[in-house]
Amino acid sequence: MWAARHQSAVELYDFLRSTYEQGTKENLSGPFLYKDDIQIHVVSDGQCKSLESFWSGNEVAFILEKKSDNMEDNDLENSKNESVGFEVSRQESPQPLAVSTMKARQLLSSYTLTLNPNMAQLKSEAPIKPLPPLWVRCDGSDAEGTCWLGAEPLKSSRNEIMGMSFRTVNCAGPNADKTTFPTLENLRKMHKERHYSSATQTRGFAQYDLFGSSTIENSVIESQSSVTVDFVWNGVDSIMQLPPLTSAATLNIKVEPGDLRSPVYSVYKELDFLLVLAEGLKTGVTEWPETSETTPAMELVQQLLKDLKSKLDGLNSSLSKKESEKVKSDTAAVDCSIQSFITERGDLDFTEMLWCRMRKSVSSYQDVVNCFSLVIQGLKNGEAHPWIHRGSNSTLSKLIQQSYHGSMQSVSLTGLAPIRMLLEIGLDKMKKDYINCFIGQDLATFNYLDYFVSTSVDLQEQVHRLKKLHHMLEVVVICNAFLSLGHENLFPLTQSCLKYYKEKPWNEQHIFQLPIRPSVISTFYQNSHPQIWRVEIFSGHGQKEVKTTWQVTTRRPADHVSFVVPGTGIWIVPIYRN
Repeated sequence: MWAARHQSAVELYDFLRSTYEQGTKENLSGPFLYKDDIQIHVVSDGQCKSLESFWSGNEVAFILEKKSDNMEDNDLENSKNESVGFEVSRQESPQPLAVSTMKARQLLSSYTLTLNPNMAQLKSEAPIKPLPPLWVRCDGSDAEGTCWLGAEPLKSSRNEIMGMSFRTVNCAGPNADKTTFPTLENLRKMHKERHYSSATQTRGFAQYDLFGSSTIENSVIESQSSVTVDFVWNGVDSIMQLPPLTSAATLNIKVEPGDLRSPVYSVYKELDFLLVLAEGLKTGVTEWPETSETTPAMELVQQLLKDLKSKLDGLNSSLSKKESEKVKSDTAAVDCSIQSFITERGDLDFTEMLWCRMRKSVSSYQDVVNCFSLVIQGLKNGEAHPWIHRGSNSTLSKLIQQSYHGSMQSVSLTGLAPIRMLLEIGLDKMKKDYINCFIGQDLATFNYLDYFVSTSVDLQEQVHRLKKLHHMLEVVVICNAFLSLGHENLFPLTQSCLKYYKEKPWNEQHIFQLPIRPSVISTFYQNSHPQIWRVEIFSGHGQKEVKTTWQVTTRRPADHVSFVVPGTGIWIVPIYRN
């Protein structure tokens, strides 16, 4: 019997090791078929939502489950001929299937057996390498309703296995009746009986969805964007205790640019047109968006040139008034609560005014050519003497500078040249907009922003960095508009965003974090219900520490178990760790 157990353990270790290496090398997550009735997934952070509702591991993990019934026959036949993990394709993504608790314990036993450094009879010539944590889906058929069993190697600084941490996750729910919750004393008693310990300590955790309790002028962020706050405190007084003001609190901010109800949606639309031009410059094909201006582009540009000529004749009030109205129109969609945050620029030069008109009215390549032809003709004839900002490097800005001296180089408005010219003036304008916002609010200096507005890289990279700036703006504006955060919190948040995006590529799924004093956001959570609340009862120290966790959550902790009681409520999740 022992020989068979040892053989099963070695087979599982070899399979997990080869699966992990294959999945990492080829960026595969599975499922990988193991024997006849078990399949394995290799998941990383964010790939298993139900697991994340109670486990905060930030590394790769294995998930073992019962084989899905709708695997393709030819894949199963091929997998029998493979000595290592074979990724099985599926016709669709079915609901995960669980194994019995007894089977799960056998698999965990084999997993821990081969990672035990004291099992000399199982050692091969190669040293045993630690594996990622292993989680097994259980069907909840045992008396305790076990839905997950997990094991995680404890590693030293030299990556040597020093021990093993085991987790048992039971689940009852959904349940809307809080009177059925155990008391804190009952949980302490349960922990002491389970682990034979006397002295215990408690730690509380609560997570609130702040968007659920904040509404500003009927403006609500969609589910793709979210702001939650995590509270951690020592010394829990009672079940479902409100986090004390002495808790350590951290905001988790995830913003997906382009939300129709975002306070800076109008700014995003302007950036989006830039992205269309950049893609057209790269591929040679431009997908023109619908125009928001009913007046033809040519008429708008003609009016702009006419206003400039009027300015030369001493009627300069018309231009500034019209442009002021245009800027206000551009920002009309911005929520009134942040008008003081995103200040309107009153120093738009000619190329920026031209951009504001063209981006809303051009609907074809020919429109762009015609508009630039009008402008260049006006410059050549001396009908327009526009002013531009110092340091402008766009092709059009250089032509304007040359017109001051009465000599202009000829420009061919063929091929991709007009698209490039329009992209350049848009980049110049939007860079100044973002600089004006961040520096104007004392959130950054130009030295910090220089990387994002540098012209030393090609246009595509400049656009990519501008996307990063906009993502940062969305994060900061949402915290200002929805949570009323002041400079003392917005400044470190901005610095954190700048540091992240100087080192990392653009990632709209990234969650920015900000430590914050609970008193600053107390009005947003004190009258709300947490989406996660848990208490940890632990005793012992170091490798001998044992822990019992009792948690309630609005998220389903096991998508592979069918519960007898349907409906809504909160899920009760006791978690035992030793």
